[in-house]
Amino acid sequence: MIAWRRGTLTGGTMVAPLVCKLGGSLLARPAWDRDVAALLADLPSPRLLVVGGGPLVDGLRVADRAVPQNPALMHRLAIECMGHTARMVAATLDVPLVGDPGRCTAANGVLDAPRWLDHDDRVGRLPVGWHVTSDSIAAVVATTHAAGLLLVKSVPPPCADLARAAAAGWVDDFFPTAAIGLGWVGWAAPA
Repeated sequence: MIAWRRGTLTGGTMVAPLVCKLGGSLLARPAWDRDVAALLADLPSPRLLVVGGGPLVDGLRVADRAVPQNPALMHRLAIECMGHTARMVAATLDVPLVGDPGRCTAANGVLDAPRWLDHDDRVGRLPVGWHVTSDSIAAVVATTHAAGLLLVKSVPPPCADLARAAAAGWVDDFFPTAAIGLGWVGWAAPA
């Protein structure tokens, strides 16, 4: 089992409810299930896990670079991939898959991102393109539900400034805008 390093990007202390964005790249690590379960057990409740698309979305990016596609189509396919990884994580960790917007931060679970984004056409309010990823979607979820946001990634951030972290590629380009209004943003990465 790995140890986790944690820190804050916006100051203050961790708050509940908490949205935890799990980077999809972590799903390729051996024993990710035990490592993520250990991290979650050490966090306040309620907490909602937003899972990135990982290798599924990486495959879409490769295909789109080879033969460019309609950006709206690729955006929707990437969100659907988030739904697939969310179902896998929910089943593996034996926690509920949550898509009902009213229940998203009321109990521990994994967000069904496509279902949540389709409610009230939230997806239509996001910019379309590869500059908007699960990082920004998690920030929108946290903002919508007045929650803190913990970014769980493979590596620690290069700095504590959101704009510079986006410029370095640690979060997507839209993230600093999506995170406006969040009271607390933190990070966790394998030590």
